[in-house]
Amino acid sequence: MGSSCLLSLTFCFLVLFNCCFAQIEQVTSQRGQQQQGKRRSQQQNECQFDRIKALEPARRIKSEAGVTEIWDENDQQFQCAGVVVMRHTIKQQGLLLPSYSNTPKFIYVDQGRGFHGAAIPGCPETFQSSGQNSRDRRESSEDQQKKDQHQKVRQVREGDVVALPAGVADWFYNNGDSPLVLVQLLDTSNAANQLDQDFRKFFLGGNPQQELQSQRSSNQRGQHEGESRRGQQERYRNLFGGFDERLLAEAFNVDTKLVRRMRNENDNRGIIVQVQHELQVVSPQESREEEEREREHQRRQGGGSNGLEESFCTARLKHSINNPEDADVFNPQAGRLTTVNSLNLPILRHIQLSAQRGVLYPNALMTPNWNINAHSICYITRGSGRIQIVGDNGQAVFDGQVQEGQVITAPQNFAVVKKAGSQGLEWVSFKTNDNARISQMAGRVSVIRAIPEDVLANAFQISREDARKLKNNRDEVSVFSSSQESRRGRD
Repeated sequence: MGSSCLLSLTFCFLVLFNCCFAQIEQVTSQRGQQQQGKRRSQQQNECQFDRIKALEPARRIKSEAGVTEIWDENDQQFQCAGVVVMRHTIKQQGLLLPSYSNTPKFIYVDQGRGFHGAAIPGCPETFQSSGQNSRDRRESSEDQQKKDQHQKVRQVREGDVVALPAGVADWFYNNGDSPLVLVQLLDTSNAANQLDQDFRKFFLGGNPQQELQSQRSSNQRGQHEGESRRGQQERYRNLFGGFDERLLAEAFNVDTKLVRRMRNENDNRGIIVQVQHELQVVSPQESREEEEREREHQRRQGGGSNGLEESFCTARLKHSINNPEDADVFNPQAGRLTTVNSLNLPILRHIQLSAQRGVLYPNALMTPNWNINAHSICYITRGSGRIQIVGDNGQAVFDGQVQEGQVITAPQNFAVVKKAGSQGLEWVSFKTNDNARISQMAGRVSVIRAIPEDVLANAFQISREDARKLKNNRDEVSVFSSSQESRRGRD
């Protein structure tokens, strides 16, 4: 009898716990959605503009082993999208010091190769170096301490994207024979950012330069307080520099001399430092066969839920969008498009971002389209070409040439068309939705193809024959060849 009552009480407790947990999850989700909507609504007034520019970096900060460039976050197109764009160029054997941000980060490896490490809170150190006594199961604690244990280190190379949630510390190291170039998008309007619209970098080592921090609030303060504060040189240090030495020594169980070294008070190397000898980390060497297996796993796994959701500790943080075999759209006469979203990289569901890599062959073009549910921040990686962006009033807010290294934003629902120059055009577009979608205006799967001929004839005051041409004369999808260029403009 007592056992039966105990089981009944236990069952009731579990039901109550699950109900409470479900309610907490629902409330948390609703709060996240409300916060996301609130932050997005704060950007809406910033999207009322008549002109967009293709931008180069506004600030350039040199470090010992590289350069960091930041685009002007006060430009209206970035305020509209609620993002910040920066680029790190890391020399050979250069180390981008560990740091974390108040925003999710989405990184594209534009050039080179290297190591990437992310320290995810609460996850175990699954990578362990081997020692001389590794075969002896009865190792002393001193022998165990001589081994290095750390979380997973990933090898990254050109064409990879890396996704990181807000507050996760990470670092990069260049072990290649050319510069490692990282293009980074920080989503300041993301619900995970509970501070303000400034991006904030929290460094665990070195002494970051003042110019690395957001200039948005400082400009606003200057408008209200004049120019007096701009002349003051505020000193920036890593996080350990703000703690009391004795408290840190007690926390780490080390002497204060070592703590003073952690504070790096006289370190002027910046945030990218030169490693004197090859960096010693535990990382398996990926072979070509392993790369093929990883790509095949990405294709098969897709990202759909099978009931066993991956945890943050085991989540994939990187995905390659550089291999032509993985293209979502391919036209041998025009180019290709490759998309990464929460379906093939599930971590993106948590940070609400996605990306598309586009390659247009010389003189080819991408169909006119609009982004249904996201802003699109386009970074030109190679070549040059022409881009037009049209707003809701039917006026072009941008019509000009773009080239390698420039960034331009296509706001949500603004129509955009890209045409490659004589050397082709390549880009990566960061999108502010984990499953961003576009609506195509021309081609086989376009909105025009979906509309009845008679509707088009009356809308444009043309014959049904001409309406049929609009619907059917271009049978390609997304990326178009230039073979029909000679036919344009005929009366």
